[in-house]
Amino acid sequence: MARTIINVAIAGQGRSGYDIHARWLREATDQYRIVAVADLMGVRRKEAVAAFGCKAYPDAEAMLAHAGVDLVVNALPNYLHPPFTLAALRAGRHVVCEKPSATKVADMDRMIAAAKKARRVLAPFQNSRFSPVFRKIQEVIASGVLGEILHVRIAHGGFARRWDWQTRQDLKGGSLNNTGPHPLDQAVMLFGPRTPKVFAKLVSGPGSYGDADDFAAVTLYGPGSPTVEVLINAYAAYGSGPSFLVEGAYGGLTVRDGSVLWRYFDPAKAPKHRLMAAWSDRRGYCHETLPWVEKSWSPPKIADSFQANSKAFYDNLYDVLTGKGQLVVTPAQVRRQVAVLEACHRQNPLKKRKA
Repeated sequence: MARTIINVAIAGQGRSGYDIHARWLREATDQYRIVAVADLMGVRRKEAVAAFGCKAYPDAEAMLAHAGVDLVVNALPNYLHPPFTLAALRAGRHVVCEKPSATKVADMDRMIAAAKKARRVLAPFQNSRFSPVFRKIQEVIASGVLGEILHVRIAHGGFARRWDWQTRQDLKGGSLNNTGPHPLDQAVMLFGPRTPKVFAKLVSGPGSYGDADDFAAVTLYGPGSPTVEVLINAYAAYGSGPSFLVEGAYGGLTVRDGSVLWRYFDPAKAPKHRLMAAWSDRRGYCHETLPWVEKSWSPPKIADSFQANSKAFYDNLYDVLTGKGQLVVTPAQVRRQVAVLEACHRQNPLKKRKA
């Protein structure tokens, strides 16, 4: 029996459309076939025709009429994610939408409603959800050995100046909209099913040649959930510390050199104490020796982990489109992330610069 092949059209042949989506889809020949692309730049269209043997369009809207397209990948600039996704859904296509899917909840709701009405799949592209390291972190937390999780910190940092379109507010650029959806997606999942309250500080510093943010400190908080901090920093000359830090009642977890390390104790085996009725003994602090257990885990060695995450995303989507699975990353989950993005921008109206 012949395997079902999903015909794909990709809108945008920039860094994301060409180097991330097309790079994997062209290899997944037993699942997907690139039949059309769209890009404003003629040189990119010529490259796509030569590389994929597909039809190339200068206009993304015109590409939607290409016969036989099952799935549209929206890899256009950020500000075009909601309107073009809506157009593709209304044209009867399944859609993969690059991050950020939207920056306003109202736009995300329109996309979800359009997918439901068209009976098509809306798949937000959050490939970092499939990171083996993140999945291991979720597994350790779910095991309960760390106890109640009180605090999580996720940090993305380095020192980098930018002068491309991602520094422009009018194009929905900025570190929060560009890098942010990766750690924010993970943060929302670790926060839990409740809607978080948000406190954020965004800065458009001298390293940005535009007017969008290049520093973002975001805190998610609320009753019954851990406090989750996300730091996205383009001014971290010495780095921003471990990419993950998880702190629980019985221990904690971190990521060091790509490996997950966690340390915990069994409260049933720990020394038992009573609250002191008098002042501290011998003028000292409380002291005890806990029965710590330390473990570590390293992901499989692969040449390109980011590309492997994309493979896992598209493998899941293939199962969904062929009726053999459910989305790992759902629009409802990403809607919560969009609500965080919107709150961050609402709290930090940055000054707009004239071009």
